[in-house]
Amino acid sequence: MRIVLLGAPGSGKGTQAKKLMADKGVPQVSTGDMLREAVANGTRFGMQAKAVMDAGNLVPDEVVLGIISERLAEPDAENGFILDGFPRTQQQALDLEDLLDEIGTPLDTAVLMDVDFEILMKRLTGRRTCSLTGKLLNVHFSSQEELDECTRAGGELIQREDDNEDTIGNRLNVYRDNTEPLIDFYREREKLTAIDAEGSIDEVYERLTSALE
Repeated sequence: MRIVLLGAPGSGKGTQAKKLMADKGVPQVSTGDMLREAVANGTRFGMQAKAVMDAGNLVPDEVVLGIISERLAEPDAENGFILDGFPRTQQQALDLEDLLDEIGTPLDTAVLMDVDFEILMKRLTGRRTCSLTGKLLNVHFSSQEELDECTRAGGELIQREDDNEDTIGNRLNVYRDNTEPLIDFYREREKLTAIDAEGSIDEVYERLTSALE
């Protein structure tokens, strides 16, 4: 199983990737995690990334691709991988295609986690953490009983600073401009699998695994 997960912030990519990883025994290859690991391990591309990040700049695509190639060469990726967070642009998708062909591990499919933007706004702006238990709740989707359980026990429902409407609206717009074109990119290559990502985690996972079979 060699897949790319596509979807807007809040579409559940990370959650579903973790379930797939546990069930199928293939690693979730997340760009952020890879960068941190490569820097910590002092790999060739990790050292290049560190120098760029220390200077306060964005890591260039060729360095990220180098880190991906290092990561996919590790034994746990032998039977496949779940790419999460890369590619984000059409150029990155083209570069990734070349890299995967070069190392003989072409992509099976790109899975689009399809969620209505109005739902995404509610998922992201409604997120709250209980100050007592650390439990993640949502003022739009959690039951009143769950919300009251936290406050009755003396806890507070805390919202992250960046979970406000302006910041999230901006993140969704960036996704629309940069990443949405990848849907057509993979559709044209007959590599797109779209699933309805609304509903409970288990419902979405059932759709995902059925689509991948």
